[in-house]
Amino acid sequence: MTRRLFGTDGVRGTANSWPMTAEMALKLGAAAGRYFRRDGRNGHRVVIGKDTRLSGYMLENALTAGLTSTGMNVLLLGPVPTPAVGFLTRSMRADLGIMISASHNPADDNGIKFFGPDGFKLSDEAEAEIEALLGTEIRLAQPQNIGRAKRIDDGRGRYVEYAKTTFPGKGRLSGLKVVLDCANGAAYKAAPEVLWELGCEVIPVGTTPNGFNINDNCGSTHTDTAAAAVVAHGADLGISLDGDADRVMILDETGRVADGDQIMALFAARWAAEGRLKGGALVATVMSNLGLERFLTGKGLRLERTAVGDRYVVERMREGGFNLGGEQSGHIVMTDYATTGDGLIAGLQFLAAMSESAEPASALVQQFETVPQMLKNVRYGEGQEPLKVAAVQAAIAQAEADLRGNGRLLIRKSGTEPLIRVMAESEDAQVLETAVGSIVAAVEAAV
Repeated sequence: MTRRLFGTDGVRGTANSWPMTAEMALKLGAAAGRYFRRDGRNGHRVVIGKDTRLSGYMLENALTAGLTSTGMNVLLLGPVPTPAVGFLTRSMRADLGIMISASHNPADDNGIKFFGPDGFKLSDEAEAEIEALLGTEIRLAQPQNIGRAKRIDDGRGRYVEYAKTTFPGKGRLSGLKVVLDCANGAAYKAAPEVLWELGCEVIPVGTTPNGFNINDNCGSTHTDTAAAAVVAHGADLGISLDGDADRVMILDETGRVADGDQIMALFAARWAAEGRLKGGALVATVMSNLGLERFLTGKGLRLERTAVGDRYVVERMREGGFNLGGEQSGHIVMTDYATTGDGLIAGLQFLAAMSESAEPASALVQQFETVPQMLKNVRYGEGQEPLKVAAVQAAIAQAEADLRGNGRLLIRKSGTEPLIRVMAESEDAQVLETAVGSIVAAVEAAV
């Protein structure tokens, strides 16, 4: 069964354009309700969270209408991080969790992510079944069985209390000054509350959402804002989240940025030394730097690579019994604590490493020397298939030949945007630039 609507992280697109319309959200809600009510029972429940985009109100109401029309009871959480939805789906014994967010994308975009009753994102197979139901007549509930909807006022508070329990022991972070960039997104209240209650002096950035400024020159994809604040305030650390707080970038006291690869390297080495890294391996995607793989090998550990997307990282972690994984982009998945990437909890683990080692952030953010990596994106139009064009395939073949034995090449379609991503790694700068440049030029000519 194929999926056309769902990408690597749910359904995503420009708000009020297909597929991110109220009509489609209503149909998705009804299809998801039908999928989870196959047993015919009443009383099923679904929790819905969202980030701070203006379009979230529209999609929340439409999803609620679709779900309740099939007899699902809806619990509305309001703005909460994506990992909070995973946590609360399981904690509140819900059958389904939904997060309305386009993550790190601009405010004009939005998306819908689904979580199963175990708090993990739905599998490709489950999403394909829901998508297939969109083409059928949905069986609506009888009038007396229409679902109810209610606001849950303490959902954020429940997540805040849980997040604090992931910080080791009864430790406090008194005396630490932390710049916290919430990207004007879903964690704008929850994240500052957690750090303040643990004793940090919090310098807030990106905590004044207005529906349009999510990820706008702030957050994990625009770390310059947090870096400037770290330096200006003489902070010990910067924690920069994305719009739905499932990604994080860490900044040391000089403003230097540690991406997901460096953060995972730190955690893997520490956890292995403490005997709590399960399976002796870290799970990451094909995008992770070759330097990370070499670092782990030097520690007697393995790097297990997956397709791009934190859902595939989690699937491999669950298959192999691993407890640490993630993406270079800042998704850090720690299944001892969360069912999906959690930027806030990853930030707490970094703070724990600082506290336990008594070292500054600058001593921890650079775990390995990265192999030079170049990534360029080329946007394509609807219906175009540039990777099938002969000239593009020839450019790729030549680049692969040039890099053989001296690096690696990765070409893929983005699962969340109409982009061709061209990535290469090589310690030979000229070979690297030529390989990426030739493919980008070929793709641009094709589109």
